[in-house]
Amino acid sequence: MAGPTGVRLACGCAASFRPGVEGSPVSIVIETKAAACIVEMHVAGMPVHDHRDALRPSTRFAPISHPDYEEG
Repeated sequence: MAGPTGVRLACGCAASFRPGVEGSPVSIVIETKAAACIVEMHVAGMPVHDHRDALRPSTRFAPISHPDYEEG
């Protein structure tokens, strides 16, 4: 994997890039969480986002279309 291996986020957390698994090319992992960080998703040692979830179909219901509704 070429390119940077680690970054410091605006919240102060340190993140690193690791090779992905099962179809995800790269994983972004929080190495250390900053004491002042208020982002609940940032947990030390855990990926920031699992990109494989984005490949699954949506579990939400699609909005109902109204054929008689027109934007004006």
